[in-house]
Amino acid sequence: MSQGVRTRPEGSAQALSEAYDTALLDLDGVVYAGGNAIAHAVDSLATVRTGGMRLAYVTNNALRTPDAVAAHLTELGIPTQASDVVTSAQAAARLIADQVPQGARVLVIGGEGLRMALRERGLEPVESADDDPAAVVQGYGGPEMPWGRLAEASYAVARGVPWFASNTDLTIPSARGIAPGNGAAVEVVRIATGARPQVAGKPLPPMHRETILRTGAKRPLVVGDRLDTDIEGAFNGGVDSLLVLTGVTDGAQLLAAPPQHRPTYVDADLRGLLTGQPGITREGDGFRCGGWTAAAGAERLELTGDGEALDGLRALCAAAWTAGGGGACELDGEKPLARLGL
Repeated sequence: MSQGVRTRPEGSAQALSEAYDTALLDLDGVVYAGGNAIAHAVDSLATVRTGGMRLAYVTNNALRTPDAVAAHLTELGIPTQASDVVTSAQAAARLIADQVPQGARVLVIGGEGLRMALRERGLEPVESADDDPAAVVQGYGGPEMPWGRLAEASYAVARGVPWFASNTDLTIPSARGIAPGNGAAVEVVRIATGARPQVAGKPLPPMHRETILRTGAKRPLVVGDRLDTDIEGAFNGGVDSLLVLTGVTDGAQLLAAPPQHRPTYVDADLRGLLTGQPGITREGDGFRCGGWTAAAGAERLELTGDGEALDGLRALCAAAWTAGGGGACELDGEKPLARLGL
């Protein structure tokens, strides 16, 4: 395959839960959606945990504390301790603590998750730009966060106070649809001040560093549903990744993915942790996986054969990513994806 593609053509003869010691799992779109567990998530996670794989839940949402996240997962039937949860608030707090004195004041624009993470690092959360903060940290504050909090951040940042953001996800899923995320609020402060924050969350290295420090993982596997946070975060951390198709990424987006958004493995849901992954072989100008062979034509991707739809998708990825090389594949994949029901 092309340079920069970390996908393993040989697949994995072992179940992924045996090939890797720790699963670094995104939450929304992977483990649950709209507050409810995704199909097969509870049973799959129970099985791999019993088999010895460590589970860590990694979220860019800085609003909830690890205790709150763990309690929610436990209610869903996934027994979880707060120590199993890693948040972007924790990554941001460590990033700040590395740059300001112990005990320094930090202006918090966000929720309790940020405040707890700062206290854990020996920093003092404050509420006003007039409290002489050594830093400003901004994280998702929920739908009821007052507009005045963004003004408070702007006052401090405009005075030259160092500015940090837990993450810059522009949107966040909610029970009623897609809502503005922390990245949208960060843009408000950026427009008001002309400054740019240091960002801690996925896909950037501080979040991966925080996760590895807290889990002690030696052979981690990132499991996510988003190409631009989960999979790119794995790429930036130099570790393997599994994309599950239970969240926001569809087949067309996957085929068009540039190198930093190309997962090592693709599966339908978390049952993919329980199995190996089929290999992909080169056959002339095409790529074969299972009963399918995919190739790049002059204007579109071609798919022949039959079998499991996921094998067809894996073959298409090999063809598309090889054609795309160091960029995005622009070949039309609509017909083969429709044939696969994807």
